[in-house]
Amino acid sequence: MVPTLAADSMYQDCLGALDRQTFRDFEVIIVDNSGERRVRKLGAAGPRVTVIESEENVGFGSAVNAGFRASAAPLLVTLNDDACPHPGFLEALVTAMENHPEAGMCAPSIRLAPDALDSAGMLLCGDGSSKQRGHREPPERYGSAEEVLLPSACAAVYRRKMLDEIGLFDEDFFLYCEDTDLGLRARWAGWKCLYAPDAVVEHHYSRSAGRASPLKAYLVERNRLFLLVKNFPLSMLWRAPLVSAWRYLWHLSSMFGQKGTTAEFRRQGNPGWLLPVLVLRAHCALLARLPRLWRRRRGIRERARISAYEFRRLAGRFSIGAREVAAL
Repeated sequence: MVPTLAADSMYQDCLGALDRQTFRDFEVIIVDNSGERRVRKLGAAGPRVTVIESEENVGFGSAVNAGFRASAAPLLVTLNDDACPHPGFLEALVTAMENHPEAGMCAPSIRLAPDALDSAGMLLCGDGSSKQRGHREPPERYGSAEEVLLPSACAAVYRRKMLDEIGLFDEDFFLYCEDTDLGLRARWAGWKCLYAPDAVVEHHYSRSAGRASPLKAYLVERNRLFLLVKNFPLSMLWRAPLVSAWRYLWHLSSMFGQKGTTAEFRRQGNPGWLLPVLVLRAHCALLARLPRLWRRRRGIRERARISAYEFRRLAGRFSIGAREVAAL
């Protein structure tokens, strides 16, 4: 499943890399999310490729869901159009899922460069923020196949059986954090996630909305609140505002430094005062959606196969601190 807005040279590199996979029994579904039929203008994409065209940009979750619905495959892979998989990528993911039927998801080794990871799965903060496990660390430190919390949908595989049970991506998120929400819903339902270090993909980070743009800052904060209300048990939910306040302080501290997204936000010419405005907008959006989110929360808990205590232990096992979130 390859959603694309740009359909540019990186997208073509992505398709070329898929054509070189050692595992051959797969189909490619491209969702042209540009609203401008850019994929069609490029010409024929290949015999194993299906193209779905959106009339407008419907967001990442909606685009991927359209691709999921168009496929009958038992394993469904998401891949950003700016991600380039190595030849053994699909083979390693399929092997991991076949060997572990209890796993509903699998995270590959996503790299920024040959010697630096983007993610080896995802970590969860106590306020619902999620960040990449192993970000900018050497891949050799994460060379073992093991359980992780959940994958980044930049590159991931999901079992259809799991998705039939818990549902697809929440389309209200539009962009960002929908993979964390889906992963947490899967965890509530008792599914596990694997890390497959031999499944390697190189990623050109945050090309769509920019690494620290106002749009991304707003959507990440809003969607963090959405998944928090949907997925956190009450024993964790009441602590979340305290963790958020602590994270905001670290963001403020890093704003005038050299590291962290707030520092980059200012380097890109955005005024510092805009961040609290975006945070306020995000909380207003939460209040507007609260009844719908609470209904979805009840549905998640009704299908749950683990207890709130087990969820807390899982979140603690794969946790990241507020200071570390602000520094990334």
